[in-house]
Order: sequence, then C-alpha cells, then structure tokens
Amino acid sequence: MPSYKVVVSDPKTKKSQSVEVKDPQAQALVGLKIGDEVDGTIFGLSGKVKITGGSDKAGFPMRQDISGGVKKYVLLTEGIGFRTGAGEGKKKRKLVRGNTITDEIYQLNAVIV
Repeated sequence: MPSYKVVVSDPKTKKSQSVEVKDPQAQALVGLKIGDEVDGTIFGLSGKVKITGGSDKAGFPMRQDISGGVKKYVLLTEGIGFRTGAGEGKKKRKLVRGNTITDEIYQLNAVIV
C-alpha cells in the first residue's frame, strides 16, 4: 500500500509544509501525472493543489517529459536531474523517473492553486 510524503507550498505566504498521506487517500493519487490538479482535502487543505514533481524511494527525480512511471536513462543538458556545475555544453546520461505517480514514489511536491 502506498504512502507519500507531500511537500505543499503556498505561493502567497512563501511557506511550505510537509504532509504524510497514507491509505486510502494515497490510493487516490496513484496514476496521476505531474501538472494534474487534485482536491486539497486529501492533504487536509482547502482548495485545489497542483502536483509539480517528486522523487522515488532511491532519490531519483521525476521529470515531466518522460511519460509513464518508469525509470529511464536519458541524455540531459539542463533541467531536473542535472547539476549545472558540469560546465557549458556538457551532456550527461542520467537515470530519472517518469511523470506518473506509482507505488515507487516516496516524495511529492505540490503547490496550492
């Protein structure tokens, strides 16, 4: 059974809070993708909450441009999962997670809409 640690940010107050979501509320999140909006009552909040990212149990980040809930090696030059300290024009093959929430996901990032 899935359980998630969700970090919900409020853009008005510039504060974030961590919420632990367990069954059956966590089961409602399985299958959703990055960018989807859900009801905030799952997290104990009022209003809508938009999923913006996350990471799996091993710490691999979720990327919006990888479809599905799979782990994949992709060639990156910038963005999520790539550190910019590599220098100008560098490319690196990194392991990242897809954009769909599965049982393997540990942390989710969200923002109040």
